[in-house]
Amino acid sequence: MLFNSIEYLIFFPAVVALYFSIPDKWKWVLLLIASYAFYMSWKAEYVLLIMFTTLVDYFIGLQLVKEKEKKKRKFLVALSIIVNIGMLAGFKYLNFFTQSVNDVLGAFNSNVSSPIWDILLPVGISFFIFQSLSYTIDVYRNNAPAERHLGKFALYVSFFPQLVAGPIERSTSLLPQIKKPAKFSEERLVSGLKLMLWGFFKKLVIADRLGMFVNYVYENPSQHAGITIILATVLFAFQLYSDFSGYTDIARGSARILGYELMINFNRPMTATSLRDFWNRWHISLTTWFRDYVLYSLPYIKGNQVKYHLFYRNLVITFLLMGLWHGASWTFVIFGLIHGVMLVLETITEKARTSLYDYTGISKSATLKNTLGLLFTFSLVTVSLYFFRANSLADSLLLLKNSLDFSTMSEAIAYILKSNEVLFGILMVIGLLIIEHMHSKRNIIEAIASKPIMVRWSLYSGFVFFVLLFGVLHENKFIYFQF
Repeated sequence: MLFNSIEYLIFFPAVVALYFSIPDKWKWVLLLIASYAFYMSWKAEYVLLIMFTTLVDYFIGLQLVKEKEKKKRKFLVALSIIVNIGMLAGFKYLNFFTQSVNDVLGAFNSNVSSPIWDILLPVGISFFIFQSLSYTIDVYRNNAPAERHLGKFALYVSFFPQLVAGPIERSTSLLPQIKKPAKFSEERLVSGLKLMLWGFFKKLVIADRLGMFVNYVYENPSQHAGITIILATVLFAFQLYSDFSGYTDIARGSARILGYELMINFNRPMTATSLRDFWNRWHISLTTWFRDYVLYSLPYIKGNQVKYHLFYRNLVITFLLMGLWHGASWTFVIFGLIHGVMLVLETITEKARTSLYDYTGISKSATLKNTLGLLFTFSLVTVSLYFFRANSLADSLLLLKNSLDFSTMSEAIAYILKSNEVLFGILMVIGLLIIEHMHSKRNIIEAIASKPIMVRWSLYSGFVFFVLLFGVLHENKFIYFQF
């Protein structure tokens, strides 16, 4: 079920009411049943995949603690990686690789081809597999204890607020909370509801409204050019951010009401002043996952020296895999390649850019330096989204080509100025950025909480009414569900 559905608005309060009315020793049972029921609402039989992943990593984790021989421990963690990544590859990438091989064979006029399987991608498979896999790697590295309670470990893998689109939690953070369930707290209830409301605003009012225009352009790439494509791509950046961070806010708010704190997954990424800064702010749980389990696992040190050419190679490999994680398409591979290569160039040229800023006097103005960095970073991210959003590589190239055609610029501007949906969406994006900036200077929630009760509840009820009035209430799926 979707967070933005009537089913969830019935399901979640029922779970909360039951959760705080039963003894602590049964709370994990209720949440596990609720989590499996939540997932089964999409396709019931796919819950077997979560159960399989859970059982494999649970028993491997126990065996890792018992086993002292280094080779056998390596075999066990390798087995976990092979089973989990193999399952992910089978459901998500089999047809992609098969089609790629068929295309290569076809280029050589070969009559040999492999069949394409009709496989429905399980919702959230990339998330729960990475969450489960991080546990066995941490146990192998002695960074986390093995969980002996199968039911509580199963809940760690399948916890419904963050099951299908993260954040990707670590066992060292979530399992201790599962073991010590919190009592009901009115403060957490109010705080969680506020966070959920903010998430619904970003999803329904901003993301889904911007999505109308973005879909209109990207589903018909040959019919658009110039400023229309550029604007659609810029707005897609904010659609993607509002959609995914909105999901995270609803997930964190739901978990908070139940007494669980999930990690912050976004930290104002649209204000990043470098690509490195962007990835430290965007989808933090995924970025840190690849940093800890891929980037720093690849060799780049020989003796006591860091071999920077190896580290740069590893950086590109990591971002190629991050791109592929997002979807089984060459467009996502190119998206990851762009970010990997540009991060290497950003690192290599850092001293030269600092010298240039000093020479031109830009470094004397922190505001000017940050503004230039922000504009360059946002432009680079936006260009990469031509590949992220497009339906195919051919569409990506066509959109890039057509975006340089300004022959119909006056007609495009006239259309945009007449489109109330587009103008309202842009206004909401500006409002979002202003509120986020204000919140970074002073906690807006605390500021509102200090007001008299009539003022507070007038603001809260007014905001709820605003979301209901201007939100797109069509139960649109969250973008990251497809990943």
